[in-house]
Amino acid sequence: MSLSRLCIAALLLVPVAATGAPDKPVAHRVLMQGLGKVLIVGPKGDVEWEAPCPFTSHDIQMLPNGNILIHPGPATVAEITRDKKTVWEYTAKPQAPYDGPVEVHAFQRLKDGLTMVAETGNKRIVEVDTDGKIVHETPLTVEHPNPHRDTRMVRKLENGDYLVCHEGDGAVREYAPDGKVVWEYRLDLNGRPRTPNHDGHGTEVFGAVRLKNGNTLIAGGNNNRVFEVTPEGKTVWSVDQEELPGIKLFWVTTLQVLPNGHIIVGDTHAGPTNPQYIELTRDKKVVWTFNRYDLGGNDLVVGQVLDVKGPVIR
Repeated sequence: MSLSRLCIAALLLVPVAATGAPDKPVAHRVLMQGLGKVLIVGPKGDVEWEAPCPFTSHDIQMLPNGNILIHPGPATVAEITRDKKTVWEYTAKPQAPYDGPVEVHAFQRLKDGLTMVAETGNKRIVEVDTDGKIVHETPLTVEHPNPHRDTRMVRKLENGDYLVCHEGDGAVREYAPDGKVVWEYRLDLNGRPRTPNHDGHGTEVFGAVRLKNGNTLIAGGNNNRVFEVTPEGKTVWSVDQEELPGIKLFWVTTLQVLPNGHIIVGDTHAGPTNPQYIELTRDKKVVWTFNRYDLGGNDLVVGQVLDVKGPVIR
């Protein structure tokens, strides 16, 4: 790595003093996956732990017992211990009459111990028990089927519904457990022309979480922004591509809402000069950034900020 890139990485790991920010912003520990490894990076940028993960993961989860749910292959979810042993694994397979490829882009360990897995190709969400048995299945509505793009981030909501990001359809849909669509938001180009490639602009949405006020916070993928919409679809808050000083948003992925209301945003395919994770206040002040391009490269998609006191929405 060049000296200039090392300097950039070191600077971007430091909490940012910003107008309106707390006097003592926190430097977070981060769970991440990039360049063939799952890692925990300490607040000073030191690698505290790592394990092999030979895949570009689209989801990850630290469990209460300290184990980690990872994405070691296109259709596989695994739970590993800190001593790198696999203690649970599920691999999605095509379900007749479908016989094409299946990929997994989202998973979540639920409070009842089941694991939710979203299966592209099969166009469904399943909940799997500790023996790998499917105990519940929810069909998905997909207008433009593609085994790589049917879904991205999926989360089960407190009301039992599922909030699903459909990359290929450019839509976020809420599903009842029986598969009925009960809410939908379709992305638009936000007044800009569509442009190609990972650094372009489009409607390929990546992430969404439901907020306590009933609104939905959306990581727009290559929509190059993060924004909040009401149940009626009205945008009430947004951060656009070039709205943050010195930072440009490209493929917006990771979302975490911290107990203090701050938002962690992932910025993927953004090159070495942009941070990969950004912590924002609701008045759009940057209070913390993270850039370990040497560890995550240009395709660091997911992460989880650790050691946050109180409930986190992610």
